[in-house]
Amino acid sequence: MPSSSPLRRRFLPRTRDGRIVTFIFAALFMLAMPPVTHAFLNRIEPSFFGVPFLYAALFVVYAALIAVLILAYRRGL
Repeated sequence: MPSSSPLRRRFLPRTRDGRIVTFIFAALFMLAMPPVTHAFLNRIEPSFFGVPFLYAALFVVYAALIAVLILAYRRGL
């Protein structure tokens, strides 16, 4: 392998779309972490179709995370 080619890190996004998708994924992932979940999403009283608000909110967050991963895969990022 020629040493003249610079080494590129593969874990850093190289394109603008890659940076945007990475930021969206990280922001959504923070919504599923305990400080945010315990502070804002920890509601039991309002329920959606018999499911407590916490579980419904986490389902929406996880579904959005999966949607971002599918979007990144389809764009080839």
